Amino acid sequence: MQKYILAIDQGTTSTRAILFDHESNIIGIAQKELDNYYPQPGWVEQNANDIWASCVGVMFEVLAKTGIKDSQVVGIGITNQRETTVVWDKETGMPIYNAIVWQSRQSNSYCEDLKKRGFEDKIKEKTGLLLDPYFSASKIRYILDHVDGAQKRAENGELLFGTMDTWLLWKMTNGKKHMSDVSNVSRTMLMNLKTLEYDDELLTLWNVPRCMLPEIRDTSEVYGYTEGLFDHPIPIASLVGDQQAALFGQTCFEAGNVKNTYGTGCFLLMNTKDKIIHSRNGLVTCVGWRINGICDYILEGSVFVAGAAIQWLRDSLSIISKSSESEQRAMSISSCEGVYVVPSFTGLGAPYWKPKVKGGILGLTRGTTQNHIIRATVESLAYQTSDVVFAMQEDSGLKIEKMLVDGGASKNNFLLQFQSDILNTEVVRSNISETTALGAAYLAGLAVGFWKSKGEIKEQFQIARTFQPSMEETSRIQHLNGWKKAVNAIMEF
Repeated sequence: MQKYILAIDQGTTSTRAILFDHESNIIGIAQKELDNYYPQPGWVEQNANDIWASCVGVMFEVLAKTGIKDSQVVGIGITNQRETTVVWDKETGMPIYNAIVWQSRQSNSYCEDLKKRGFEDKIKEKTGLLLDPYFSASKIRYILDHVDGAQKRAENGELLFGTMDTWLLWKMTNGKKHMSDVSNVSRTMLMNLKTLEYDDELLTLWNVPRCMLPEIRDTSEVYGYTEGLFDHPIPIASLVGDQQAALFGQTCFEAGNVKNTYGTGCFLLMNTKDKIIHSRNGLVTCVGWRINGICDYILEGSVFVAGAAIQWLRDSLSIISKSSESEQRAMSISSCEGVYVVPSFTGLGAPYWKPKVKGGILGLTRGTTQNHIIRATVESLAYQTSDVVFAMQEDSGLKIEKMLVDGGASKNNFLLQFQSDILNTEVVRSNISETTALGAAYLAGLAVGFWKSKGEIKEQFQIARTFQPSMEETSRIQHLNGWKKAVNAIMEF
């Protein structure tokens, strides 16, 4: 009987279930889009129960669509939007507040307070992270402060915290397993990067009770089994943050390997193996994965709005009818004619970290058309990525000669060619665009013996297309200088 690995890719805009066979082929996909709520400008929330329901729905849908039985699934890997925070009642399993999404800035005041009190450097030294509402700690603090009695209940052991991997594992095992892996916990701002354990000083600083936190585990192991979902219990065998999963799915196993994901946001990661590199240029340091107790660290730069900017063209401006239309419209003109779009709708991420900055369209003239704005928006994904690449090269001392790419917007050939031109670097798109889910599948497969080693996995990697730079140096510099002026302008606004 043929065997498969089921990957759950729980993202910001949708939840997907993808079945992989032993040759890394996608056998089936099911997807359900999710609602995001915006109670105030800059706030982003989701319903955690809706996320769980979407997870159950896509698991059953993909099995039904493919005709594969649950007994043929030898392991489940979970990859997730990382910092998104949910707090729930230990007994009833009901969230006490909406899940606060990684993009949300509603807990910014807590970070500003700690900056004023001089804790920024200490937090970065311990966690590798910048003091920003992006990460989970301030989101936990917000929930405990804004739900009546929540702090006391948390201290009494009545409440549990989790990022989405923890929430789904807890639900899948019917409340028996409250765990997370080091890649996700390294994004909470509560774990010491050297000890890979929760840090007492950080817990005191954020006033987060230890008893509500998940147990920290490896990234690839059997945590537990599904209960009450399928006829046959299935081992849950990997938990991994989505960007680390994509790095693993791109087989970036060696020091200096780099990948960029063009998803809702944009995420550039470099594997630094056992070396912890503290950034001097606005990047963060965290855990890539830990397998059999051996940890790979990463340098990461996060752009808050990437693919979400294309959705903005579609849903808010209504100047494209579907996201894929942006490629053809961008290519219908030869240039943006000096128009720049800076899509900092939820602040600027790496390397700037300006959470209060709003977006802008600059360089408008009477001749500016919809196509100029569309093209400038697509180009903004490449410009934001270039900012991170330049910071990463300076921190690591390495010239990035090749960048592996994935994510929804990586299907846009115009974007990838422009990215290669602006960086003057080779850009490689893998044959499978679903590398986030593939990474979770690989990690789960290693845990259950479906794949024997990373070497076996590496042999399966296939390139779909390589983009080589072709822009003249003077033009490249001119484009980048224009982008810098646009970013500086909105930061002054």
